[in-house]
Amino acid sequence: MIARDEERHIGAALQSAAAIADELVVLLDPRTADRSAEIAAQHGAVVRYHPFSSFSNQRNHALGLCRGAWVLFLDADERLSAELVAELDQWRTEGGVNFAGYSMPRYNLYFGRALRGGGWYPDRQLRLLRRTQAHYDEARLVHELVQLDGSAGQLRQHLLHINIEHWAELHEKQRRYAIAEAQTLVRAGRWAKWRNLVLQPAREVWRRFVTWRGYRDGALGLALALTMGYYELVKYVHLKALARVRSHDRV
Repeated sequence: MIARDEERHIGAALQSAAAIADELVVLLDPRTADRSAEIAAQHGAVVRYHPFSSFSNQRNHALGLCRGAWVLFLDADERLSAELVAELDQWRTEGGVNFAGYSMPRYNLYFGRALRGGGWYPDRQLRLLRRTQAHYDEARLVHELVQLDGSAGQLRQHLLHINIEHWAELHEKQRRYAIAEAQTLVRAGRWAKWRNLVLQPAREVWRRFVTWRGYRDGALGLALALTMGYYELVKYVHLKALARVRSHDRV
């Protein structure tokens, strides 16, 4: 687990993993200012620190700290369902052969509700990794991409993602991620055009609410579709700002 200032969630996450894990490893950002380390240690976790540069870099460093042949990444705001624990126990008995990693579906809970539309489900996550055959692409600052030396299998049971409990929390998270994604796009040589500021947010709202059937989740589905449109707007506004800075630096 990689984390920073997660005292509210980290105990429950580790408790859900303890039923299946041989060791618990928590890698904290040194800027952590709450009781995350203390709570993790109380749950039997090995706690280490590493300066944060990106989520992918942190996950790669965490992989290097683990001793087992297999590593299951869990975020502090996630839980293993009882059904997933049972499936993992059966998988471990069978040896986990033929694959370098496994994905699992994830329920995203917003304000206590598991979403079914809007692209929020099944939201498969590639989290169970053969340690020596997995590496995270460090070109991506957010929305990490794991690269496997081999193929991936699929588990059936669910991760639970306690995603958002307050709107202010959601908007702050979206702002941080949008800026980081804009920086990733700049690194890849991509720049925004003015029409992106209008078209991309509109497309995202339509995709979330109509194409991906966010309407199944009612008013909450609409609110989240609009929020994801706002995410696209922030991303492209920041991308335009980075373009202006780079243009100014070249003068």
